[in-house]
Amino acid sequence: MSKTAGGFQSCLHYMFDYQTPKTLVIPNIRAGFFFRFAQLLVLLYVVGYVCVVQKAYQETDSVTSSVTTKVKGFAFTNTSDMDPRFWDVADFVIPSQGDNSFFVLTNMVITPIQTQSRCPELPNPSSICVDDCDCIEGQSDPRGNGIQTGLCENYSTTVKTCEVLSWCPLEIDTKLPEHALLAAAENFTVMVKNSITYPKFNFHRGNMWPHINSSYLKRCEFNRVTDPDCPIFRLKHIISEAGEEFQDMAVKGGILGIIIDWSCDLDWWAGRKCSPKYSFRRLDSKHAVNNVAPGYNFRFAKYYKTADGEETRTLIKAYGIRFDVIVFGTAGKFAIVPTIVNLGAALSFLSLVPVVFDWFMLTCSRKRDLYSKYIVSYLNEDAVTEAVLMGTSYGTQ
Repeated sequence: MSKTAGGFQSCLHYMFDYQTPKTLVIPNIRAGFFFRFAQLLVLLYVVGYVCVVQKAYQETDSVTSSVTTKVKGFAFTNTSDMDPRFWDVADFVIPSQGDNSFFVLTNMVITPIQTQSRCPELPNPSSICVDDCDCIEGQSDPRGNGIQTGLCENYSTTVKTCEVLSWCPLEIDTKLPEHALLAAAENFTVMVKNSITYPKFNFHRGNMWPHINSSYLKRCEFNRVTDPDCPIFRLKHIISEAGEEFQDMAVKGGILGIIIDWSCDLDWWAGRKCSPKYSFRRLDSKHAVNNVAPGYNFRFAKYYKTADGEETRTLIKAYGIRFDVIVFGTAGKFAIVPTIVNLGAALSFLSLVPVVFDWFMLTCSRKRDLYSKYIVSYLNEDAVTEAVLMGTSYGTQ
């Protein structure tokens, strides 16, 4: 046989011979029990957690959502600061349309009949004066209420402040009513209309179910037990489920989240489960000790003109509750690619079990020398070289 033919035959054996690893069976019941137990834990993780709980066989998509809201209710106030007044949606929902949010007025400080004129500034370290020399004409304080005229005027019988050009009389926002003026707002209702889409699966759904019609909406109210499909929520119940008291929160206002979870299983064997789950949570800070600038408020004005053409306004510092509608969710559906990838990655943990146990048997076992004799084979280079040379000499004869 020529060297070329022998080399070609060796190459064929290298490419097409079947090879299998050598298996060493150790008849030790205790070691075998722990080995099988470790394999069982890995299988439970793969089948139970990865496949069942995490649903690794699915591909997923994030929700795309649109929300519209409509508040209904009315209230009546009769205080010393203003005449008896009836309030409806146009008065207490500000603004009338929001981006996934709406604001309900619950308390206020009203400064009526303001005109652009001159009046003493409210007392503060930068406005208190003794004479005109302490006031600089044209100077303004960003935290003040107007532009100084250069005059020092009597604010009260004991205090003098710099005169300012502003909307007078100035607002005094320290006299906040201790009880919310619009306490009746707890019985207002809001209808939340929500539509969602999962673009990857071309799946569309909304919280207006087929059985919901006009007559149903007139009589229903959301209840987690008796009527979970109704999209109409009473504000008092929303605040209560968030762990707050409406009347306490209404005094200085706050921010509350209406959270809608659209987590869906779109596999046919799961019945295409996809329905909204509502939860409620207060979002603004409510620190018991360091509670600086608590609540939620802003200012707006209503402008008028008198019979002689003079412009006046009523300034309202509005306290209330802002409701943010937050929609999130993930949909999953069976797909072969993530199934193979995740299952293969999870099953690869099984190959680590023999490696760990081999290491333990060779390093920690009392019979590690015996096991090492059968598990590990050491290469004798001189013997191998002699065997190769002898094989070569026989081949040349």
